[in-house]
Amino acid sequence: MEYTNIKLDRENGVAVIRLNRPDAMNALNPELISELSDALTVVGQDQGIKALVIRGEGRAFCAGVDLLYFETVFAQPVLIPPFLQKMNDCLMQIESLPVPVIAVVHGFALAGGLELMMACDMALVADDARIGDQHVNFGLIPGGGSTQRLPRRVGMQRAMELLTTGRWLSGSEAVEWGLALRAVPVEDLDRELETLLGPLRIKSRPGLGWIKSVALRGRDLSLRDGIALETMAFAQYVATSSHPAEGIQAFKDKRQPEF
Repeated sequence: MEYTNIKLDRENGVAVIRLNRPDAMNALNPELISELSDALTVVGQDQGIKALVIRGEGRAFCAGVDLLYFETVFAQPVLIPPFLQKMNDCLMQIESLPVPVIAVVHGFALAGGLELMMACDMALVADDARIGDQHVNFGLIPGGGSTQRLPRRVGMQRAMELLTTGRWLSGSEAVEWGLALRAVPVEDLDRELETLLGPLRIKSRPGLGWIKSVALRGRDLSLRDGIALETMAFAQYVATSSHPAEGIQAFKDKRQPEF
C-alpha cells in the first residue's frame, strides 16, 4: 500500500510512523486512518521491530478528527458509526500491538489527537505542547475513547474537568497528571526519545509483547486475578520461547543476551 497521509520508516529495530497532513495539523480523516491501520499491521508482522514511534509532521502532533470531513458526515448520519468504528479499531490496534508504542508530541494533541496519544503506551511531549480533549468546546462529545481512557489515566475528577471544560494542558502539566511520561523542550525531543529507545532495541520482542499484553489485560482485573493471569502467562512464555533460556545463559556467562 502506498502512503500519502502517513510516512513509515523502519531502521535499527524501531519503526516510525509520521502523520503526514501538516497543512491540516495532521487531522484524522478516513484515508489517514486506513493508512495508519495498514502501517500498524506491517509493523506488527515485522519480527525485527522492538518499538514503534508515532509522531506528526509540521507544527502539530494531531489536532483531532478533521472537522471539515465531519461536516459532510453530519449531512449523512448513517456514516458516523462506521467512521468511529474504524477510528476506534485503529486505536485498539495500537494498544494490542506486540511492541511498546511511544507517542512523540509537539504542538497540539487535541480531541482525537489526545485519543491517539492515550492509545500509545508512553508519551514524550514538548513542555510547551497543548494537550486536551476539547470536544465540548465545539458542542461535541468524544467518539474515540476519551470518556473511557481519560478516567483510567488521570482519575475521574481530573478527567471530568478536561472533558467538561475543554481545558488544555501544557506538556509539563500532562506529565504531572499522568498523561505523559516526560516533558522536555521541543528541541530535545529526539534526544529524549533515543534515551528511551536505546534499551528497547536490545530486548526480546516476545518478552516485550507478553509484558504489554499482560499489563493491559490485567488493568481491569482484581489484584488476585491479575496475578493469576501473570502466573499463567509466565508459564506459557517460558514454554513457547527460547529467549528466557538465552537470557539466563547470558547472565551466567556475564554477557549481553542475543535476541
